[in-house]
This record gives sequence, structure tokens and C-alpha cells, in this order.
Amino acid sequence: MKVYETKQIRNVVLLGHGGSGKTIVAEAMSFVAGNISKMGSISSGNTISDYDKEEIKRGFSISTSLVPVEYEGDTGSVKINLLDTPGYFDFVGEVEEAVSAADAAIIVVNCKAGIEVGTVKAWELCEEYGLPRIFFVTNMDDDKASYRELLLKLETRFGRKVAPFHLPIRENEKFVGFVNVVKMKGRRFTNLSDYVECEIPDYVEANLKIAREALMEAVAETSEEYMERYLSGEEFSDDEISTALKENICNGDIVPVMMGSGVDAQGFKALMMAIEKYFPSPDYKECVGVDVSNGEHFTAKYNKEVSLSARVFKTIVDPFIGKYSLVKVCTGTLKPDTAIYNVGKETEEKSGKIYVLRGKNAIEVPELVAGDIGAMAKLSVTTTGDTIALKNAPILYHGPKISSPYTCMRYKIVNKGEEDKLSSGLSKLMEEDLTLKHMNDTLNRQTLLYGIGDQQLEIVVSKLLDRYKVKIELSRPKVAFKETIRQKVEAAGRYKKQSGGHGQFGDVKMSFEPSGDLEKPYVFEETVFGGSVPKNYFPAVEKGVAECCIKGPLAAYPVVGVKAVLLDGSYHPVDSSEMAFKMAATIAFKDGFMKAAPVLLEPIYTVSVIVPDKFTGDVMGDLNKRRGRVLGMESINHGKQLIRADVPMLELFGYNTELRSMTGGMGVFSYEFARYEQTPGDIQKKEVEARASKLENDTE
Repeated sequence: MKVYETKQIRNVVLLGHGGSGKTIVAEAMSFVAGNISKMGSISSGNTISDYDKEEIKRGFSISTSLVPVEYEGDTGSVKINLLDTPGYFDFVGEVEEAVSAADAAIIVVNCKAGIEVGTVKAWELCEEYGLPRIFFVTNMDDDKASYRELLLKLETRFGRKVAPFHLPIRENEKFVGFVNVVKMKGRRFTNLSDYVECEIPDYVEANLKIAREALMEAVAETSEEYMERYLSGEEFSDDEISTALKENICNGDIVPVMMGSGVDAQGFKALMMAIEKYFPSPDYKECVGVDVSNGEHFTAKYNKEVSLSARVFKTIVDPFIGKYSLVKVCTGTLKPDTAIYNVGKETEEKSGKIYVLRGKNAIEVPELVAGDIGAMAKLSVTTTGDTIALKNAPILYHGPKISSPYTCMRYKIVNKGEEDKLSSGLSKLMEEDLTLKHMNDTLNRQTLLYGIGDQQLEIVVSKLLDRYKVKIELSRPKVAFKETIRQKVEAAGRYKKQSGGHGQFGDVKMSFEPSGDLEKPYVFEETVFGGSVPKNYFPAVEKGVAECCIKGPLAAYPVVGVKAVLLDGSYHPVDSSEMAFKMAATIAFKDGFMKAAPVLLEPIYTVSVIVPDKFTGDVMGDLNKRRGRVLGMESINHGKQLIRADVPMLELFGYNTELRSMTGGMGVFSYEFARYEQTPGDIQKKEVEARASKLENDTE
């Protein structure tokens, strides 16, 4: 593959709902451009971008793939770096990485399915990142798909900036071409995406007039001079229209709607022409970072003539194709075997060979200029989000903004002895997917896996088995209950043992009461008078209390908030020992604790839920069912509500799935630990009964 200059590059992310046809759009563009000789299909499992075994098996995208399309446009050769992203919400991290590297977006909409949740989320991402965008409507070959109805819905949902650039031409209910609204000409397909000029059908005229007027209004609004000419009835030239449209599209003030059929590879030549003509090259924007050498704000155009700096926006770790760090070159030129400096980690590495990835195929290139996207292999230190530069010009850029995972499952290894394989496999999967986390919960003796959703975690299990030959099982995580007391009591503990020779003797009288501090397991004091218990045994008594707090007498959960006071006791000058007094304190603690109205405490989390207005009633009702206390509601942008509620952790299991079901996938949530509260009696009884065996034998 040849080297492309910055002006010849278009970095475009494919966004849309799962199943809308993004992967086939990438496939058809590659085919129409002549980059591949035959189109693959999802059902055959041979598309460029869905090459992973899990993607082929499941029939949908799981990770972002890079598909460079070399296209001979009106201004010469152009390279369109397509970033094909997953449409399902569990893989939002992949989408966020891709969007951070893109300069424009194509939102793919299935004409028959219409506006879906993924369509709205794609729009919101484009708004957040300020990306120019085009709606590309697929499935036009379906004679039951209504383009006119979809257009009305797009305009209603996203406003007047939505502008149809194409209107369909149908004959005998078949999609045979389109009307180019900008050029006011008919186009009839001949072979695949090729077309010839044709007459505009009469039935299109009414809609064409409306669409054309909207376009001309948008052109007129670009300057006062144009507005005066428009109001006086003067026509704009093709060049004036083209220039004005590009300016509006780059600013996001106009969002074209185009169409095609992925199955028949129709409409993609026109789409690539629009990408070349209307989408910006990388140097339309600036790259913003920090100059680490002086701490000052750094801003620069994508310029290949200055020192090298680049952002790593994604990592691929595959046992078959190897490890690749996907980079977007911000300034300068990235060349093979260059000594590069990881600015954040203050480490030097060597770049090795430079590649452009086309799906799973790595194509070696002599260099990558500013604005281009490519890959480096086998970087040992550099990971997603890192900045690489030259050591004498250390620029640091922000990494991708990645969603935090809140879906949690407990996992256990099936075959003992494979812990090292599991650790290695998990670390590689987490290097690929930043929304995947794992945690070792020592208090509850469990290992936890966090992700965006259940489907993502299922795929992690499958990948571990397929790639790294290690099997794990997922189950419901244990909740981190704690135990405390509500009353003050006194209790005695006597430990006496005689088995020949020196015996064991320890005798204590103690009081136990709430300390008022749930942050600490216990507070220990002594008020012994007259030396009934020698001072040198006080630490042993406290040690007995401390050990009891690790695994409480009620349900074998950690104890908090207890004040233990050593009041009195007795000792034997020969048989008493530290061990004996520790055991005596243990006996007293267990007896006293169970008399002092013991209770379980459950963790309470403050949950923040963002949903469209129409779902607030359903969501608040569901939170109440989960023993939640709604703290308040707040209106935020785009007709959404932020609901805050305190909810017991026990009730949050499965909430992600339920929230998606209630809101059609539009709801998102997050949570953070707030405090511990007393567990209701019925739940405490059930938990104590379930944990009875833990008091006898800690087998879990």
C-alpha cells in the first residue's frame, strides 16, 4: 500500500445499531473500490472486519476493525480509513476508542428497522465529539422499506439539519437508482454501484422540490451575500453549492442522508464520492495536548513536517495474528525502526515495522504521515491511551474516554493448576478491552469480573477457553455483608485445659457495646483493677477480639463497630499463657456478641440512572421494588432525566439487563458505595441460614 498525504486521508467511523449493516457497508465499499475481488457475507463468516472466531460464530461485530479503502476519486487517490465498530451496547468501549480517532462518521440505518436505539446513541456520540456525519440508509432493496417514512422520522428526531441528498427511484417496487438532490439529476444503476444519468420520475418531483429548497436555504445561510442572492431568487453555481455544503457538513450544520443496498453493492460509489468531497481531511482539526517539557498547553495542525507524536487508541492482542498497537499519527511522520518515547510512562521503545491493518491482514508500509492510522507490532510497554513521541519533543495527548463497567460476576477456575494461564489470558483480554476489569475480593474470598454487560462477560469466558485453553465459570457474586451489635452486654470467658504437665488457664470478664464507628472492626479498652489479669496478657485478649472480628459469630462475615472492654478476670501463676487468654477472650466475644442483638449490615450504593423522560416512572417504580430510596431527579440535555437513588447492593444484581429491557436500551447507570445499613429481618434470617455452614467449616 502506498503512502498517502494528510489531505488524501479520511478517517471515518461506522456507527449504528447492531444489525444495521455497518460491516457490509465496509465490505461493499472495499469491493466497489476494487480493494477486494469478492464480497464476503456475515452468514458465510468471511467479511474483512469480522474475522474473530467469536464474531464469526455469533454473526455480529465484537471489536473495532480497521478497513482502509483506497479509492480513485475526482481529486486523485484517496484513502478512507474505515473504523467498523460493534453495534451492541456491551462493546461500547470499542466504539469510544474508534470515535476518538475518527474525523467523521457514517451512521448506518436499516431502512426497514428505522431509527433504533443505536442510531440515537451514534448521533449523541457524534455530538459529543463534534464529528461531521452522514446517514447512510441500507436495505433499500427491500420493497417494504419506506425511505420517505424514515426521512420524516430522522427530521423529527434530529432536526432540520438532516438533509436528503438522495431520493429513491423504484420500478416495479424494485430499487433501481436514485435522484441526486444536489445536482438535480437522476441516476440508474447499471452494474453494482455504477450508474448512468436518467430522467427524474414524475412521482419524485414533489419531494425533490422540498428537499432542494431545504438544501438551498442551508447554502444561503453560510453568508449574508448568499442570503441576499437567495432571497432575490438568484441561482447558486455548482461550485458555490459544493463549497457551502462542505462547510456546513464539516461544521455539523448539515447531515446528508444517502442510500444504498449492501447486498447488491448499490450506492457505495456515490457514498465514497461524498466522503471524498464533503468530509474533512485530518488537518481540518487541531490536535490538542500538553508539552511535558514545560507543562504548557500544546495545539498543532496535523503536520508531517514537524516532530513525531501519535496516540495509541486501540490494542489488539490475538494469539494468531499477534499484538498490534493501533495509532493515529498527530504530528510528524512515523517510520520503521524509530526510537520512540512513551511520554506517560517515560520509557523508550523501538517502533519496528509499520503496518496498515485491513481486518486481520497486516500490510507493511514505509511510513505513516500526520493524520493517518496504522499499527505497530509487539510494543512491550505501550498500551491503549498512551502517547508516543520523540524524547526531545514530548507531547502528551488524552487517551480515549472509556465507559466504566458496572456489571459484575464472580468467576472460578474449573481446573486447578491453570491459574497462571488464566492470569495471562485475562491480562491480554483486558489489554484489548478497557471496559473489562477484574478484582480480588479478599474479604469474601471471591474473584470478580466487571464488564459493560452480561453478553460481554459470556464472550470473555468463551475467548478464554478458545484462545488460552482455560475454563472459568461465572456465578452471582457474594455481597459484602458485615456484622455488628445494637446493645451493651457483659460476658465471661474461661479457658481451662489440663493434659499432664503445665495446663492452660485464662479467665476474662468483658463488656461489648456498639462503638458508633462502622469504619473500624473494634475498639479495645481495659479497666482491670488490682491486677486480676496481668498487663502482659492484655495484648492476647485484644488479639482474641481481633481474630473474632475477621469472621463474626452471626454469619461468618467481618465484624465492625464493636467496643470491647476487659473488665476483670483471673489467672494462674503457672498455667496461664497468652494463648489461654486469647481463647478466653474468643469465648467471651462469641457469647457476648450473640446476646447483644447482633445484626447484619448490607452495603448501600448511590445509583445514578439516566433515561429519557418517558421512562422515568417505570425506572423509579423498579428502584422502589429493589428497596431503593429515590433521592431526587434532575432534567439534563436531550429530554433526559438523571435519577439518583440509594439501593442495597444485594438488589443491583442483574440491574443492567432489566434497565435495558425497561428503556429499550436507552437507559444507562452508574453507582458508587455510600455506606452500610442494617439489613431487614427477613433478608437477615435468610442469609444467616444460608451461611450456617460457614460457621462450622469455611469451605467456600
